[in-house]
Amino acid sequence: MTASTLTSSTPIVLITGGSRGLGRSAALAAAKSGIDVVLTYRQQAIEAQAVVAEIEALGQRAVALPLDVGDVASFGAFASQLAQALQSGWQRERFDFLVNNAGMGVHAPFAETTEAQFDALVNVHLKGVFFLTQRLLPLMNDGGRILNLSSGLARFALPGYAAYAAMKGAIEVLSRYLAKELGPRGIAVNVVAPGAIETDFGGGAVRDNAELNAFIAGQTALGRVGVAEDIGPLVAALLQPSTRWVNAQRIEASGGMFL
Repeated sequence: MTASTLTSSTPIVLITGGSRGLGRSAALAAAKSGIDVVLTYRQQAIEAQAVVAEIEALGQRAVALPLDVGDVASFGAFASQLAQALQSGWQRERFDFLVNNAGMGVHAPFAETTEAQFDALVNVHLKGVFFLTQRLLPLMNDGGRILNLSSGLARFALPGYAAYAAMKGAIEVLSRYLAKELGPRGIAVNVVAPGAIETDFGGGAVRDNAELNAFIAGQTALGRVGVAEDIGPLVAALLQPSTRWVNAQRIEASGGMFL
């Protein structure tokens, strides 16, 4: 069965890691722009359902599904669960947009990074994104979009993030290849690269460490650290028809860090 082309019906976005932080902000911003949402969570079921309730209060449909993006063996079962959710919630077989947002952080000097830490980053940020996208392509409509989350750390270097930034650099290269190979289906693929954001990511260091927060603000042209609401609306904007010609691009949203 071939994928149908994106139509005028309400589009659906799948956002991994949508229960908190940037994923939550992106899900709410998408809903405000008229997009229905499927969001995934790994452990925060209560938080995920709260986001679903917020989206429904905005007048859009939503569902939350469990997913461990670091467990490739589970992707087949997840795809089946997603297909069921699309059928029961929307009477549709496919969704339109994929936002690969879910992630985890490791902060360790290069000389002290363990193989276990490295493998965990590979599984979540690279292998997971690669094979989840591959597995979900048959469920995506032609004419849709894929957004992969990277990091400002793929452009500038800060000690302690060598492994994490390497994964994000790989994602940026992968995104260009996806754009090339999925172009015949009309699927645009872009990268959003946030700078330092005040969330609980990485233990909430940017949010909770006043000294670190002040240092980052001092290195940012706009004079402050980012918040989740600086990123979610950008994600939603890149899913709109007005940005359909943006493809194979890395879009950094850092307020101008380390210029």
